[in-house]
Amino acid sequence: MIVAVVLTFAAPDGMLEACVESVLAATGIDRLLVVDNGDLATARLAVAADERLDVIVTGANLGYAGGMNVGIRRALALGAEHVLVLNDDLVVEPDVVAPLLAAMADPRVGAVQPKLLLAHTDPPLVNSLGVALGHDGAGVDVGLGEPDGPAFATGRDIEAFTGGAVLLRAAFLDDVGTFDERLFLYYEDVDLALRGAERGWRYRCEPAAVVHHRGSVSTSHATVASRTVFLRERNRLWVLIRHRSMGDIARGTWLSVRRLRWPPRRTHARALVAGLLASARLVRDRRSQGRAGSARRS
Repeated sequence: MIVAVVLTFAAPDGMLEACVESVLAATGIDRLLVVDNGDLATARLAVAADERLDVIVTGANLGYAGGMNVGIRRALALGAEHVLVLNDDLVVEPDVVAPLLAAMADPRVGAVQPKLLLAHTDPPLVNSLGVALGHDGAGVDVGLGEPDGPAFATGRDIEAFTGGAVLLRAAFLDDVGTFDERLFLYYEDVDLALRGAERGWRYRCEPAAVVHHRGSVSTSHATVASRTVFLRERNRLWVLIRHRSMGDIARGTWLSVRRLRWPPRRTHARALVAGLLASARLVRDRRSQGRAGSARRS
């Protein structure tokens, strides 16, 4: 069984509805769970009567990690063998599922990401074909802004996947766990991918599966801009300390120091301090993950 989980928060009129409509029209999706970190989805989706659709209202903004975990846990409890996690600013192609499943023929593939295209671009521009992590910890969407074409038509292994749209194997989630809710928003997908890779899981991007990314507005308002900068910077450091080499940690920390010259300086400073203050916990997490991986391989 395949269960799709769509996370929403303060989506503008029409955006969530378009996403839900496309998912319900797609072939191969057995259930759709809409997890609302606000309080609008229940009323807005009342017209989308479908026995496959359930709306879960969290009652608080749990961030991407917490909100998506609510949906993932419900999907696994329903018996899902695969969970398709989606942001609310996406529209999926009707045949998105079959290529993703085909790319999971190898049981060690824990996640497959579709090709994300930027919506309303002509010719189509790539949004993401996976995530690459630099030595300073900065995550970059592969192919971002490049014209779609033959170079992006072949499936490939990827280092990490975007949480915006990815099919996760239930066995992968059972083994590795779900998103780290302490991250709240940003880099929680990279962290999950790196935790899985340390336990021997692989990831693929399958360009035959296509989704169109409109781009969310929920973190674009001035009132949340500072919080966004803080979370991105702090979480980049957390992922570095938890997963990467001492050399990469040094490079990433130096990037944070350099950013103190740029506004918002106080936010950059708070993020640097918060990143470094968590070092002891992150090192413990790293050692614990390493011991678990060694035990699993023995």
